[in-house]
Amino acid sequence: MAKESSHQAHATDVHRVVVIVDENSNPFELGCATEVFGLRRPEIGRELYDFRLCSPEPRTAMRDGFFTLTGVAGLEAADTADTLIVPNRPDVEMPRRPSVLDAVRRAHARGARLIGFCSGAFTLAEAGVLDGRRATAHWQWADAFRARFPSVHLESDVLFVDDGDILTAAGSAAALDLGLHVVRRDYGAEVANSVSRRLVFAAHRNGGQRQFVERPMPVQPDESLAPVLAWAQERLDTPLTVPDLAARAAVSPATLYRRFRAQLGTTPLMWLTAERLALACRLIERGENRFEVVARRSGLGTAANLRTLMRRETGITPSMYRRRFGPG
Repeated sequence: MAKESSHQAHATDVHRVVVIVDENSNPFELGCATEVFGLRRPEIGRELYDFRLCSPEPRTAMRDGFFTLTGVAGLEAADTADTLIVPNRPDVEMPRRPSVLDAVRRAHARGARLIGFCSGAFTLAEAGVLDGRRATAHWQWADAFRARFPSVHLESDVLFVDDGDILTAAGSAAALDLGLHVVRRDYGAEVANSVSRRLVFAAHRNGGQRQFVERPMPVQPDESLAPVLAWAQERLDTPLTVPDLAARAAVSPATLYRRFRAQLGTTPLMWLTAERLALACRLIERGENRFEVVARRSGLGTAANLRTLMRRETGITPSMYRRRFGPG
């Protein structure tokens, strides 16, 4: 197994992400964390994260004994994390190690960001850091989670929940969605898009989208949403409406709505708004300082509407976004 970090040395000005791996941890979510936070990004031209794995034991058997992880840092590495990703595993009823829970509590107490993928929400809840907070977990464990942790506000039908310093994902592919959301939050839409292109993964799926998305094989080839999505993305600055999208797809608005819900887990209006907001973020990052122009070119209409939507979706105003992600 590779050494404990993909970076040879820890640069103090680079955000450090540490993943705790415990017995029976899921390899897929570990792979998601490694892909998003652990790889070098020569196409971006700078290091985004210093990435490290740690474990409470020198040898850690992964899920179902698929392989054994060795050569990683000890659990003390968790105390250096700016972002700590907690263990997840399929045996949700088995208590987590006290040493792991203590590491999570220490990280939370000193202000580190905590992330739980899939059943990682159980780790966070068992550590007591989710009491009174919002979270999500895989839908198949929703009832068990609520029974054990009634003080946590579980949102069981979303991809991920961003509750500020604690973020949780529903599991599997949603771990990639949350990882890219974190990159977007840290470095802006352009960098997140670059990471998603390398992953060959959707650049942005809103956390509020449904976990369970039906993906039936289309009866007719023209039922694919891809052509109408591409058509709309080229015209975001125009006053597109849901009837416009339906007309382009040659279906009724009701049929279009059903296809969006089945194939994308969202509504046409929510998708259109998210695409326009993503374009607005890219325009600001590229140096457009006039928010009226940003709003018009992204199809959001007015600067006031831009401010409302950006604050709602990103938690910050356009001015704050410009200071954080704009040129220079």
